[in-house]
Amino acid sequence: MALPLSYSIRSLWTRRLTTFLTASGMALVVFVFAAVLMLAEGLQKTLVQTGSHDNAIVLRKGATGEVDSSIERDRAAVIETLPGVAVTGNGEALLAKETVILITLPKKGGGSSNVTIRGIGRASLPLRRQVRLSQGRMPRFGTPEMIVGESLLRRFEGLAVGGPLPGRQKGWRIVGAMDTGNTAFASEIWADADQVMQAFRRPAYSVVILRLAGPGSFDRVKSAVENDPRLTLQVKRETAFYLEQSEIMAKFLRILGITLTVIFSLGAVIGAMITMYSSVATRTAEIGTLRALGFQRRDILAGFLVESLALGIGGGLMGLFFASFMQLLTISTVNFQTFSELAFTFSLTPEIFFQSLLFAVVMGLAGGVLPALRASRMNIVESLRTS
Repeated sequence: MALPLSYSIRSLWTRRLTTFLTASGMALVVFVFAAVLMLAEGLQKTLVQTGSHDNAIVLRKGATGEVDSSIERDRAAVIETLPGVAVTGNGEALLAKETVILITLPKKGGGSSNVTIRGIGRASLPLRRQVRLSQGRMPRFGTPEMIVGESLLRRFEGLAVGGPLPGRQKGWRIVGAMDTGNTAFASEIWADADQVMQAFRRPAYSVVILRLAGPGSFDRVKSAVENDPRLTLQVKRETAFYLEQSEIMAKFLRILGITLTVIFSLGAVIGAMITMYSSVATRTAEIGTLRALGFQRRDILAGFLVESLALGIGGGLMGLFFASFMQLLTISTVNFQTFSELAFTFSLTPEIFFQSLLFAVVMGLAGGVLPALRASRMNIVESLRTS
């Protein structure tokens, strides 16, 4: 016959202070584990949501990002005539030639960081459905006017709607702010591409963004661009491009976080093991009585394993509870691909929830298996003699 579940729960409740402290240690480890995974997930989600599956991005062949890409004006003009590119009601290609550069701006509270300035075309806003005006107005083409992501307004010194652009570049004025949702555009400044190229002495565009005419248009555009010897360009879906941009940093965060978590988890496992060994030592007579009543070694083993699992699950749920509040925070870091400022939020997914809970269960088992084996191997006579 098996020990009832209530027996294990009552045993933990009897030692509730020790139980709470042990579960708290596990909760801290699970919190770190979940927070790191949420951080990497939030980064990837922010960058992937920046792109649209209906859009394609054209870059210089061999370029790994927008900053190190270059497309001359004549080559960009060829892309406008390609089959598979969607057209507007006026018969014009739904396409934007954009320039991406980095400038350094001072941050509130001290320090400075790189910020992306994106020179846009008239079709840039229709191509980015997630971007909308939140303050002021859109910049007029042909003038040194800018619109700034709301995230930058909150984090950088001197950026304000109606004010100038801080730094060496004179004459630029911020005329509006944009709400871009949970995308990387929230950390960008937009202005007329031709004005940006002239002011920052850029002879070529960085990328060309285009809307695909239909489901099968991507392969047509990709084939036409990459097989044209005049162009030496590559084509990617916008969502796939931004996913690639996030992979290096997300992988780094996961490796760093899991390494730290494994180190911390050793302490939590040792704490659980000490707790369970202490429980075995103080319940020697009780274990002997259970054996005398007919409970088998496997029943004792299962009973103590249930206690250690309950510690792990309790600690895991506690850690996940506190980790869920991290979703309310917005943090900023440097994107390894562009070396510019990027703001994003933590993201808790069902997959991360179950991975973290499984990690807590493994810690509980690792801390409880040896004490449980010791309890199950106790001699009945010797155990009763200590009472």
